[in-house]
Amino acid sequence: MNFKRLFALMGVVMALVVMTGCATKRAPFDYTDYKASRPRSILVLPPVNNSPEVQATYSMLSFATVPLAEAGYYILPVTLVAEAFKENGMTQPTDMHATPADKLQKIFGADAALYINITKYGTTYQVIASATVVSAEARLVDLKTGKLLWTGAATASSEEGQSQSQGGLAGLLITAIVKQIMATTTDQGHRIAAVTSARLLSPGTPNGVLYGPRSPNYGKD
Repeated sequence: MNFKRLFALMGVVMALVVMTGCATKRAPFDYTDYKASRPRSILVLPPVNNSPEVQATYSMLSFATVPLAEAGYYILPVTLVAEAFKENGMTQPTDMHATPADKLQKIFGADAALYINITKYGTTYQVIASATVVSAEARLVDLKTGKLLWTGAATASSEEGQSQSQGGLAGLLITAIVKQIMATTTDQGHRIAAVTSARLLSPGTPNGVLYGPRSPNYGKD
């Protein structure tokens, strides 16, 4: 065996591991434009759903406004927003997201708009495991200038904090099937969406949104 070549290969592998770890580490977000804009009101657009679950858009939307309102922002009522889009001939989130920022500002008068993309929503079954996962990405855009103020991403899973089931392979299979049935019948995705929304849109977290003008922490972050 050529040990020199083996050690050289190990060195390359270790270097790649280190480089990968560095590449996946998130750098601190630059809040310069966000702090300069300091929006007071936010238009939350219905999320674009990239998952196969049809209920994902409005499940996520029902939770998205809560953390932002608690952060100190005025959030335009979602029912009025939906009606305004309908009057303008738009019913699909993709069309709403494609609307120019200046047009959204003219229609709604909000300072900024929040665009959410759902990348995962629902329960997946894999041989000996079953989990409900909701993942989403978001960006906040100044409607007057069109500048990107903030971007973020978050995910939540029903498997967080769960210990491995006992009883061997048969026990794991039964547990996975039962969990999938329960997730389907109780719409567990809706509950997990609440966790994802809180993680994505709550202030005071690393690279999270800033506090709004109605918060006592406004300007301190």
